[in-house]
Amino acid sequence: MEKIDLSSLTYEALTDTVKAFGLPAFRGGQIYRWLARGVQSFDEMSDLSKDLREKLKETCTLATVTQATCSHSSDGTKKFLFRLSDGNHVETVLMRYEHGNSVCISSQVGCNMGCRFCASTLTGKVRNLTAGEMLAQITYINRTDPVSHVVVMGVGEPLDNYENLVTFVRNLSSAKGFGMSQRHISVSTCGLVPKILRLAEENLQITLSVSLHAPDNETRDLLMPINRTYPVEALLAACDRYIAATGRRISYEYIMIHGVNDTPEHARLLARRLARKLAHVNLIPMNHVEERDFQPSSPDRIRRFSSILSEQGINVTCRRKLGKDIDASCGQLRAKFEKQSKN
Repeated sequence: MEKIDLSSLTYEALTDTVKAFGLPAFRGGQIYRWLARGVQSFDEMSDLSKDLREKLKETCTLATVTQATCSHSSDGTKKFLFRLSDGNHVETVLMRYEHGNSVCISSQVGCNMGCRFCASTLTGKVRNLTAGEMLAQITYINRTDPVSHVVVMGVGEPLDNYENLVTFVRNLSSAKGFGMSQRHISVSTCGLVPKILRLAEENLQITLSVSLHAPDNETRDLLMPINRTYPVEALLAACDRYIAATGRRISYEYIMIHGVNDTPEHARLLARRLARKLAHVNLIPMNHVEERDFQPSSPDRIRRFSSILSEQGINVTCRRKLGKDIDASCGQLRAKFEKQSKN
């Protein structure tokens, strides 16, 4: 019989599972709190009897991660390569800001979206992560570095792993568990329009980050294959519906690539696209990926692009470039590790 992954259940589902074992409902609450603390085994659940822990071992399992490597940047950023129970690896990044520690987690092993500037897609998608595996990345780091914000923007397309993602968000924000405010959780997408519309109905207060990276279909087609299925017009229409349903501002991510999407014409078109919308543009200095041909925009081009947006009334910031000395771009560490393992 396949064991039940308790760490990937919501509080309600976990309580129902425990009751089906003939146990009182409060045992579910005890286990749920232990999962939020990042326990690696049932033996750590010290307020459960030994007999119950043995029973849980026979019928259930927990999602855990073990540290394969950890790179330390001079700016305080840490990049973890975590090994999963099946031997696959995922990346997780700890970033330090004045407002607290933010952790960027992966949602899949690899990625199928094929964005041409990204290292995550180099080997394609292997599988989805479970809700428990997503939470385990955070609880592992939280044991030594208290985590205040979470960004689901690492390896993988989160909305391509929809059900597990929503369960993860509910578990991370549950007052009965980890208890993080949903307003401290950001979820990124490259633009899966049907999933954006579905997410709008989930009654969540997370921040949706849309990887736009170009204001026109010609440029976005070049960078992001998903645009051929859901072009810019359809994506922005879905974003408008998301804002109307949630009242939450969308963050539009825009990676700055020299000579590709960073011209004044691109900036002016982007400003027109987002005029009078509840929007924020986050300009991202590109981390160079060895296997890709693109080069980062210069600081002067980024400043000019930002100035044009500001002059047109668009809320814009430029992300501080963190971890550039430790291959902090999504997928780089995993790709390098697996390449070395094969040699």
